Amino acid sequence: MGKGIEGDQAFRREDLLGRNSEMTFGGALSFLRRNYTRDLADVDIAVTGIPFDMATSNRPGTRLGPRAIRAASVGLAELEAYPFGFDPFAYLKVADYGDCFLDYGYPQRCVELIESHADEIIKTKTMMLSMGGDHFVTYPLLKAHAKKYGPLSLIHFDAHCDTWEDDGSRLDHGSMFLRAIREEIIDPKTSVQIGIRTHNTDTYGFTVLGAPWVHREGIPAVIDIIREIVGKRKAYLTFDIDCLDPAFAPGTGTPVSGGLSTAQALEAIRSLGEFEIVGMDVVEVAPQYDVSEITAIAAATLLHDFICLQAVKAGAVLQPFGYI
Repeated sequence: MGKGIEGDQAFRREDLLGRNSEMTFGGALSFLRRNYTRDLADVDIAVTGIPFDMATSNRPGTRLGPRAIRAASVGLAELEAYPFGFDPFAYLKVADYGDCFLDYGYPQRCVELIESHADEIIKTKTMMLSMGGDHFVTYPLLKAHAKKYGPLSLIHFDAHCDTWEDDGSRLDHGSMFLRAIREEIIDPKTSVQIGIRTHNTDTYGFTVLGAPWVHREGIPAVIDIIREIVGKRKAYLTFDIDCLDPAFAPGTGTPVSGGLSTAQALEAIRSLGEFEIVGMDVVEVAPQYDVSEITAIAAATLLHDFICLQAVKAGAVLQPFGYI
């Protein structure tokens, strides 16, 4: 633990490493109580919110997702990470970069503004983790990452394929990955979609692992397929929280029955350490439909556990307690 600071770590802690005493029920909110800063000179990972939901097709409200995920993350900041058995912030300098500023009166500018926001982060050596927002925000995030890394493989957890047709200019959280394919931002032949349980007549080259297949074959088989299809290519990870069954994630705009459990999703994320993932987002948390924060807690934990994978790459040693 750090020295001399009790409470409000988000703006009082001076060092990006370590943790300090905090009330889980009070204090300034930031993701995992990390420092708020836009100075990325010494930051390994920047977590940022994208509070946009003007492309949603059903229940609105995911603009409030980043705020809810930050609030749900407080318990994860209190103890050493489970099941990893270490403090990831002893190895990684993680900052909360705040939210992308979006003027609701100019929705047509959202792609430009989100892409520019991402550019400012990833032009440095800092990895960007994003909290949405509806799933359309992944499109400008992919545009920014592809400028730096070239066409990317996509590891996509979702109930929906998000490759339905549009005219190439719609703000639509159900069609942006087809646009990304056509703009050669992502390579569908080296990409995998997991948990899908809505119909589209064309896969557009994606390897699709439907939710029934995942339930039947298990997460180790999912990882085997990702290893075969994605391999060592640079990949972007996007997790639509409606990949989870509504029993585990009621707080979302377009829930679909038959999805993954939170346990399955966390096992999957914890198994992705071998892959060259250059960025990640968790999207579609709509807290007004949530129950006891269970959706926001799931989203915060997915991001937390991905950060722990990066801590392992930075030298953290697994010290699990009990079976994992």
